[in-house]
Parts: sequence; C-alpha cells; structure tokens
Amino acid sequence: MPKMRAAVVEAANGPFRVSELEHPVAKRGEVLVRVKASGVNPLDTKIRAGAAAHARHELPAVLGLDLAGVVIEVGEGVTRFSPGDEVYGMTGGVGGHQGSLAEYAAVDERLLALKPSNLSMRDAAALPLIFITAWEGLVDRVNVRAGQTVLVLGAGGGVGHIAVQIAKALGADVYAVDSTTKGDYLRSLGATAIDYTSENVDEYVTRHSGGKGFDVVYDTVGGAGLDTAFKAVTRFGHVVSCLGWGTHALAPLSFKSATYSGVFTLLPLLTGEGREHHGDIMREATKLAEVGKVSPRLDPRTFTLETATNAHELIETRKANGKLVVDVG
Repeated sequence: MPKMRAAVVEAANGPFRVSELEHPVAKRGEVLVRVKASGVNPLDTKIRAGAAAHARHELPAVLGLDLAGVVIEVGEGVTRFSPGDEVYGMTGGVGGHQGSLAEYAAVDERLLALKPSNLSMRDAAALPLIFITAWEGLVDRVNVRAGQTVLVLGAGGGVGHIAVQIAKALGADVYAVDSTTKGDYLRSLGATAIDYTSENVDEYVTRHSGGKGFDVVYDTVGGAGLDTAFKAVTRFGHVVSCLGWGTHALAPLSFKSATYSGVFTLLPLLTGEGREHHGDIMREATKLAEVGKVSPRLDPRTFTLETATNAHELIETRKANGKLVVDVG
C-alpha cells in the first residue's frame, strides 16, 4: 500500500514533523480508519514532553489519543463495523499504539463506536477521552442517580464540562465550580455556577447545601482540588478524581464516612483490559449526543498536521478556549 502522512515527534518536547510512514494494516479484530480529525488533550502534551510516567509511549512516535474517521477496511473477525462506517474513539497515542495524528490508523474494533450522526468529525474527535473519563467517574464508580447533588470542580474544563452534562442527563442537581468567565456557559448547561475566585469551599458549601455538603464531588483539577473535594462532600458521600496527584490528608473524608474512587482512563490501552467497556461507553456517548444531552465545547481555531505543535502550545500556555482539534482528512 502507498505510504501515509503523519505528524511525528522525535524527542521529548520536540516539534511535530510531518513524515511519510508505512501504511498500517488491519490485523485480526482491527479496522483500518481513514482519520478525519484528531482531538488534542492536555495528556497529549505531557506525553510529548516525556513528562507522563503513567502514560508510557516511547519516542519517536505518532501521538493523538482521540480520533474520528471512516472505516475503509476490516480485519479478520471484525463484526461490528463495515467499510464506510463513521466511527470515533480513544484509540492510541500511548502504550506503543500509533496515535491519531496520521492519515490512517489500524484500531482495535472494541475501542470504537459509530459516530453520532448529528456531530461533525471535529466535534466527535473532541469527545472520547473526556467522555470516558467523566462517565467512568460518575457512572462506573459512583452510579449517579436522579435527585443527588453533584459538585464538579474544574467544571469548565474538558472532563468537567462533559461531567456536568452527563450528571444533568442522569437527573442530578449539578453545581459547577470554575472561574467567573465560565459562569454563563456553565449556567447554559443547566448547572449552578460557582466562582471559586469569589467564594471559598466553606462558603459555597454553606450557601448551596446548608453546610451539609454534596452527595458526589468530581475533582477534575487534582492537587489542592482533591483536598477541596474532601471538604465539600457530605457524610456517606462519594469523591471521585481523575487527577489524584499529591499528598493528601484522608481524615476529612474518613470523618464523614465518605468514599474515594480514582479514574485512570488509559488502562485499556496500556493493559488491554477493559477495551470492550470503552466501546460500550462510546456507544452511550453517541446516544446522549444524538438526543442533544451532550455536546463538546470546541475552540474555533483550526489546525492541520503541519500546525499540530501550535495546538499543543495553546494547551501548554492555557490559552485554549474549549477543546482543540487537528483536522487530518
């Protein structure tokens, strides 16, 4: 087969260089996807910098965790997809698996789902990692249900704004903590916006829960954010975090007989375990997106394989205004 174009990073913190690589071939259980769009996540920038020991991926490599594209061939034993299907998922860019910053990718079919019919390729490519991370926390770990109060820390970020939407879709009463600049957007999602720059945790716990605390707290910030979550949760409540870095006192949680759960979204790619479930989660994402209950917030700027480094720089300098996507197709 002819070669394909891909953005390759050759050394830690190096720029992407567009190169011609061997065309991938779909093995048993895999589909060959013509990549149309590649979602960019903060984790991608850490992998590129060589600063993610928990996300093993030797360089030089093709990065890109999330993709959306079109199936052009299916390998032996594939049952879910056919050529022409539009698909999306979190499929590579870690654990030695080729990422999505390339024209083609051979992907384990278990990681994919049919793309929501009402979302563009760009929108679809923005969803996988953040939706899976939010879903694993709220559904797999906590089983959020109607009538519960859910507090999301870092609610305007990638995982945060999807966690808000999933919790709302499940019938929860959602409180969204972020800066005042994100308030209008968070209110548009049906959440009660809380500006952390004008209220501390004790103040908003008192104002919104009468001092009782929230049934579920999802920390997407990490560090001091997790300590804030321990303060904000109610007795017998549940804290979940996708960024459990740092040293934390567990006493505030223990004194409330509350529970903590962590989310590590990369496990199926790193270990092979749980890939079927990631596909299941992506099918749930499609259902919610198609009924208008989940939609990613995208930065309007566009990028190509040649300018992928610029997208990474915007994330590293915290200048992105929504999810960033690289157009590949």
